[in-house]
Formats: sequence, C-alpha cells, structure tokens
Amino acid sequence: MKKYLAEFIGTCTLVVLGCGTAMLVGCDAAAGCGYILTALAFGLSIVAMAYCVGNVSGCHINPAVSLGVLLAGRMEKKDFLGYVIAQCAGAFVGAAILALIFKLGGVKDMTGGFGSNGLAGVNGSAAAGLLVEIVLTFIFLMCILGVTSPKAKHGSFGGLVIGLTLTGVHILGIGLTGTSVNPARSLGPALIAAFTGNTAPLACLWVFIVGPLVGAALAAIVYKALEKE
Repeated sequence: MKKYLAEFIGTCTLVVLGCGTAMLVGCDAAAGCGYILTALAFGLSIVAMAYCVGNVSGCHINPAVSLGVLLAGRMEKKDFLGYVIAQCAGAFVGAAILALIFKLGGVKDMTGGFGSNGLAGVNGSAAAGLLVEIVLTFIFLMCILGVTSPKAKHGSFGGLVIGLTLTGVHILGIGLTGTSVNPARSLGPALIAAFTGNTAPLACLWVFIVGPLVGAALAAIVYKALEKE
C-alpha cells in the first residue's frame, strides 16, 4: 500500500504544480514564457517526486510509464493495476484541489479547462494529436528505461535527467496538444472540467490515453531490443 500511496501523492503533485502553472500563466504562443514556465513546472515536479517517492514506488506517477516498465520486465503484473488506479485517483484529486483554489480565489483559468489537453494546436486533427503523443511518449519512455536500466551509470542524477526530458517534450508538445504523455494527467483535469460544465476535453480524451500507452509500449519493445546482448 505504501507504493500506491506514493504514486497517488506523486501524481497529485504533478497535476497541482504542472496543470496549476498552465492555468495561471496560460499557454499562448504569443507569450512564449508561458510555454517555458509550464514545461519547467511539469519537469521540476518529476525531479522533486523522483527524489521524494522514487525510493518507495519508483516514481512512475504515470500509467504510460508503468506500462513501459511492465513490458520491459521490470515490474510485477500484480502491482500494475494498483499503480494505475493510484495514479488516476491522484490526478483527479490534484485537479479537484486546483478547482477549489481557483474557484475560491476567483482566479481566472487561462487554459479554460483546468489544464486539460486538447487538439487546437493541430487544428482538431485526432490523427495528428495521436502521432504527437505517441512520439513524445516514446522519447520520454526511452529516456526513463535507459536511465533506470541496471546497466546505467548515472548515479543519483537519474531523476534530474528524467525531469529535464519531460521539460523538453513539453516545450514542443504544449503548442500542439498541451502535452499529455500521461493518461492520468489528462484524465483528472478532463473529469473535473466536465463536472464544472465544460465537457469539451472529454471529446478527445481518448487521444491522450491511447497515444501515451502506444508510445510507451513501442519504447519498451525498442529499448529491450537495443539492450539485448
């Protein structure tokens, strides 16, 4: 249960800091600093949680990461479902906390949907959005699988490398899909947005569930092939 609680806390923190920053500063291309601030918020959240709960659960805080780790043979099947449930619950609670803060404080949500993902940057194309999420998640998971490999020699810098990689994929992806690479991170804000009357994020939610999971599975297959002696 400690592992699941760690995943819950980690994913909740990721949504509060990452999506909360997006809500506060916006992600308008005309104000590029919003891109950087949001990307850093997500990346630094991973860094913080990696050194906080990484020794308890491995700090997946992302169903796609858990799937990649499972397919790479580095995770017990019995733990996978528990991780995913904890991650989705953490994301939901994180988004709910943001709703309370922004509603009670009368703060304008610059994203219009609690930091939920969308397809506006790819002109509503689900196919383009799916491709973006597959590619970005593939890159992110390749980094994670490499850094956490028993053969890796990164010392205590693994969490920093992973966090910076997440920052990098966000810098590209924010203007296209808002960057998910994490089904739980997309699910929580979309559900809270729907509860408050904005059901638009639910229409394309499947893209941000399927895309990251496919990207993670591909990364696991490719990395196992590369690592095989």
